[in-house]
Amino acid sequence: MAKKKNAFYAQSGGVTAVINASACGVIETARKHKDKIGKVYAGRNGIIGALTEDLIDTSKESAKAIAALRHTPSGAFGSCRFKLKSLEANKAEYERLIEVFKAHNIGYFFYNGGGDSADTCYKVSQLSESLGYPVQAIHVPKTVDNDLPITDNCPGFGSVAKYIAVSTLEATFDVRSMCATSTKVFVLEVMGRHAGWIAAAGAMASTKDCELPIVVLFPEVLFDKDKFLAKVDGLVKKFGYCTVVVSEGCHWPDGKFLAEQGTRDAFGHAQLGGAAPVVANMIKEALGHKFHWGVADYMQRAARHIASKSDVDQAYAMGKAAVEFALKGHNSVMPTIDRVSSSPYKWKVGMAPLSKVANVEKMMPKNFITKDGFGITDKCREYLAPLMKGEDYPPYKNGLPQYVTLKNVAVAKKLKTTYELKK
Repeated sequence: MAKKKNAFYAQSGGVTAVINASACGVIETARKHKDKIGKVYAGRNGIIGALTEDLIDTSKESAKAIAALRHTPSGAFGSCRFKLKSLEANKAEYERLIEVFKAHNIGYFFYNGGGDSADTCYKVSQLSESLGYPVQAIHVPKTVDNDLPITDNCPGFGSVAKYIAVSTLEATFDVRSMCATSTKVFVLEVMGRHAGWIAAAGAMASTKDCELPIVVLFPEVLFDKDKFLAKVDGLVKKFGYCTVVVSEGCHWPDGKFLAEQGTRDAFGHAQLGGAAPVVANMIKEALGHKFHWGVADYMQRAARHIASKSDVDQAYAMGKAAVEFALKGHNSVMPTIDRVSSSPYKWKVGMAPLSKVANVEKMMPKNFITKDGFGITDKCREYLAPLMKGEDYPPYKNGLPQYVTLKNVAVAKKLKTTYELKK
């Protein structure tokens, strides 16, 4: 292998408003170390790009275009929901990755994603050594669910939290103005399969200066229909209206999701969607209140126009740190966000071994949820507030954000063999 190695970067899973800021951090930092890192190749549509040898040459992009990634949402190189099987179940997939890396002189692997991506990154780092082609595998954290362990928070979450808090605030003002003769309950469904971090952000809309009747349904709290309806009824009688923020992962005591459809996604997770109408109809049937419901869906994770500055800064820092860790010889690790203090908010970059990150989910602490199970504590507010803080607006033109679309020039293939993805 030549002394100067190339790097491979890929985006995985559901994208965020700031995942491209991490990509920007990786590429800009790598370009500053041309003496040690050759080119940065990106996988077209995530890890699939590596398996199919469909690589993108980021050196074909101008410095201006790469810099614009910092304020552009979604995945600039394409992402995917594709989970590599275990080494025992399909070692050929991992051997194929190493084969592609070897053909293109790739010695650095930066995988930008959540828990499943951390697991893949960990396995690649383990296998590459045994196959005689060492690859430094660094996981770049990303997930709107905020459920990666060790790190204080995850890039992508702060901006979703800000969007949901703002949306809940504005929608609640809307309901308040209409409740005398029209809608009395608004139900907003947010992402969060097992962890209620995003749902918790909805409660941030209510403050000491402006108390609003908001009910939060967390995945961590077993759904009690009677208790929930009593809570809503009490708030409507007191305020005349209320807003319900329900996590898609809210479930009954038997474990069944309120929104479960009986189908599964590419990762084998239950396909969710529809908690809001279930809850809204429940209220209508039991209490008779007129309602409206909405699903934040892709909008909550794509809303770069209202991203948190803290989130943007941290996303970039994680990409930058990943490259710096690799250059220092680290392998099978993930840069982390370590909180130093909440007020004033201070944080620093830390490091975690992937062996302790892969396949571990971080749930909401019990002391973050109020005793009745429908709200958040002051401790939770202290945690969330800094993550939502600050604005980092993209440039605008004619009323619209100016986002970049890269050229994504393909790298010439070198392998004679092709790889067919198994469905």
